[in-house]
Amino acid sequence: MSAIVIGGGIAGVSAAAELSRDRHVTLIEAEDHLAHHASGRSAAMFIEDYGNATIRALSRASTGPLQDAGVLSPRGALMLARADQSEIFDTEHRSFGMTRLSVDEAAVLFPILNRDTVTLAAYRADVFDLDTDLLLHGFRKRALANGAKFVTRARIDKIVRDGDGWQVTWPGGEARADLLVNAAGAWADGVAAMAGIAQIGLQPFRRSMARIAAPDGHDVTRWPLAEGLGEGWYAKPDAGKLIVSPSEEHPMDPHDAFSDDMVLAEGLDRYQEMVTPPVTRIEHSWAGLRTFAPDRALVIGSRDPGFFWLAGQGGYGFQTGPAAARLLGDLVAGRQSELPPEVVSALLPARFENLQNRTFPTPPISG
Repeated sequence: MSAIVIGGGIAGVSAAAELSRDRHVTLIEAEDHLAHHASGRSAAMFIEDYGNATIRALSRASTGPLQDAGVLSPRGALMLARADQSEIFDTEHRSFGMTRLSVDEAAVLFPILNRDTVTLAAYRADVFDLDTDLLLHGFRKRALANGAKFVTRARIDKIVRDGDGWQVTWPGGEARADLLVNAAGAWADGVAAMAGIAQIGLQPFRRSMARIAAPDGHDVTRWPLAEGLGEGWYAKPDAGKLIVSPSEEHPMDPHDAFSDDMVLAEGLDRYQEMVTPPVTRIEHSWAGLRTFAPDRALVIGSRDPGFFWLAGQGGYGFQTGPAAARLLGDLVAGRQSELPPEVVSALLPARFENLQNRTFPTPPISG
């Protein structure tokens, strides 16, 4: 038995690791290397109470495997707000399971906060950095040990049913398998269209980041993730500096995303309102596409024979990766999942049956 996995991000590589336990797996990636797009541009955080109830269930199920893999390290998260934002602050900090702090207590954790602006603060300790490179490498290593084959620089130009299976071709190569896994991220609907499968209606959204120097020469190593309300901005220590994101969510067609200078400037203004040191220079900026299904839960499973989805990770791909891959493996093998039945149902592509007759623009599948 064999499987073709399309996509070399966290979804595809984790799927290859899981399926290669009892199948011959060929993973196909269009770019020169794995994790070129969204998976290589992650904020690299694990926040268990992030996303809707279905996402949170997947994150909880992934906590143990992530701990066992040694990819989590303590970071903490600090929410900051103005006095006139008290009603929204109360709702949001409770939703994220945070504990109220005084401004003095918050300043110990985040010394650059602006006391003239910040009057409300809340904190949660069990928020973690997630070593995305180590996790991805671990899945890749497991897949290779099981005999999986990884093919990069392979831009697919044709997908056809081949008897009871599939034939996938690209310039200079082809692969055949009885099972096709669509883990193509922002390009997943394009892959489905090429295979003659009804699309889900996945929508990529851009999110930008900027790296700035450590403010006023502070050692930021132990600072928490700091964030505003409504995901208006966040700042996170990274390699002795800070990465600041405007947390924008702008719909985009699938492409190799890049940051927008105006969007970054607006986000940095929201950040600067809450801190004292000015931002005088951006050292580096980038963007990634976070791709969501219409209901903002992942799409895992099959509604067409031999064609499985592992898509719609949004901003949760790494923190849900182990449980999502395990569920895919269970569904392929016909095993009962350890996840609650209602969670499995909320992830299956069959929930979009009413979209079968809708027409979506066909996204290109090249990067």
